[in-house]
Amino acid sequence: MDSQTSQSSQASPSPHTFQVDLRGLVDLLSHHLYSSPKVYLRELLQNAVDAITARRAEQPDAPAKVRIRAEGGSLRVEDSGVGLTESDVHTLLATIGRSSKRAEGLQIGLQEVRSDFLGQFGIGLLACFVVAERIRVVSRSARTPGAAPVEWTARDDGSYTVRTLAPEAHPEPGTTVELVARPGAAEWLDPAKVLELARDFGSLLPYDVRVGDEAVTDLPAPWDRPYPSPATRRVALARHCHDLFGFTPLDSIALDVPLAGIRGVAYVLPSAVSPATRATHRVHLKGMLLTERAEQLLPEWAFFVRCVLDTDSLRPTASRESLYEDETLAAVREALGERIRSWLTGLAAGDPERLAGFLSVHHLGVKSLARHDREMLRTMLPWLPFETSDGRLSLEEFARRHPVVHFTRTVEEFRQVAPIASAQGVGVVNGGYTYDSDLVEALPSVRPGTVVAELDADTVTAHLDAVDPAVELALSGFLAAARAKLDPLGCDVVLRAFHPLSVPALHLDDRAARHEQARAEAEAGADDLWAGILGSMRGSAPRARLVLNHLNPLIRRISSIGDPELIGTATESLYGQALLMAQRPLRPADSALLNRAFIGLLEWATNGEEGR
Repeated sequence: MDSQTSQSSQASPSPHTFQVDLRGLVDLLSHHLYSSPKVYLRELLQNAVDAITARRAEQPDAPAKVRIRAEGGSLRVEDSGVGLTESDVHTLLATIGRSSKRAEGLQIGLQEVRSDFLGQFGIGLLACFVVAERIRVVSRSARTPGAAPVEWTARDDGSYTVRTLAPEAHPEPGTTVELVARPGAAEWLDPAKVLELARDFGSLLPYDVRVGDEAVTDLPAPWDRPYPSPATRRVALARHCHDLFGFTPLDSIALDVPLAGIRGVAYVLPSAVSPATRATHRVHLKGMLLTERAEQLLPEWAFFVRCVLDTDSLRPTASRESLYEDETLAAVREALGERIRSWLTGLAAGDPERLAGFLSVHHLGVKSLARHDREMLRTMLPWLPFETSDGRLSLEEFARRHPVVHFTRTVEEFRQVAPIASAQGVGVVNGGYTYDSDLVEALPSVRPGTVVAELDADTVTAHLDAVDPAVELALSGFLAAARAKLDPLGCDVVLRAFHPLSVPALHLDDRAARHEQARAEAEAGADDLWAGILGSMRGSAPRARLVLNHLNPLIRRISSIGDPELIGTATESLYGQALLMAQRPLRPADSALLNRAFIGLLEWATNGEEGR
């Protein structure tokens, strides 16, 4: 039996209690959980507001006020809330990790009130140690008539004392919190800083909050106020946007989602931004500012607006400085995106002038939306601008002009062919910009009967006039010399007649030709093994081609040259000039060719002068 008892004792050692280093925990909070010490005031405000809400749930006519006073490196916050008993103080203030939701001495009403706030994480007043070395709380319960006021005093070394006070020490129900600044943190308790923080965090709180004699709350919110006219509302909201975000918006969009408990406004940026820019928004949770940097609030395509709103349905993270990603946030994101869609649709139907002004700046955002929303593409079709061979047009207008809507996938390809295609009556859309090729390809789905085709080198060449066979035969020697010169570069030479006459030569290729060219270059520089592998990948893609314009006077003069070496130099010059005109990036071989052709022409010119 003794042996069994001994074994049992070894198997079940006595439990130990965690020892908490409060200073280390405060350092963890300040450097890793919170982005700034300023959150201490938000926690004080939140505690006060929660306490008032809890008292009013039982006493609807109870006073609802918060008074804040700062001076001499100390801060005092008084509220008319529900207050605490001595038992509540031990339960809520002195046990790290114990949340009000799990507290055993409180009514269910207080639990429910606090369940959406920081108390559920059990951090409470601990956040105040980020700026304070000492916290003193004096509280008198409104739930327990005749209960004496209780004082809780704590220091940042982890020690605290609790004692009851005489009734006159706190004659009315409620709580008073006093902070004494830590060394180096006095700036956070400066009266001007406290007023600034209180207004930033608490401007939408539903109760009377003051710092000294200065009012903090400013209700109703600007988007909820009555205005004499829509124009007056726009002006007032524009002023609010400028004060809040520092810019004057192009327009404002009401964000009203009653089912999600959301009220607010989206402000349209006055200048274009990159789609990769993560938009940040201001979110208030039941009146208290939660974050100024909410990134996941709107769909990614809505990068052209900045929002400010108040909600009672979204969940905060533990730091209360961002939103918790869950199904509710996903549903809110979709609902807010729908509000912005409706605003765009309304502009298209009733205010085309404002829509045109908006699209001149933010067409990229609308194109991003229209890629996935066919109804939006159909609505915006007459308005969205595209670069085309006919100038800047909407796809609707362009499709009316051309039976086949050709497009290129890169800006370089468009620059190669646009002048030539336009002269030949071929309509081309530049699909090289973000989202444009996707939208052109989607055009038949919202405009039945429209024919869309990607433009390649063969299509362009087919639209150029062929030269008389007798003329081409007479120039066969010239063409053979030119082709021999460009063959090592993977480029063919063809002769055509086309407009404009001022273009002597046109360089044409497509993605397949460039892929084949890159493969051939890699094969040439590879060892035997890789050369064999790359050789097996050789495709039947057409090579790039240099199209010479027989109508151009310079081409006619060059084609009459009898010297094969001079023909080669002239061909290299035409090739290099065509690449530059197309604004194509030059490979090392292309740069070497340009230098060689330039030097060759100089030598020919100087030798010619000496001969004369």
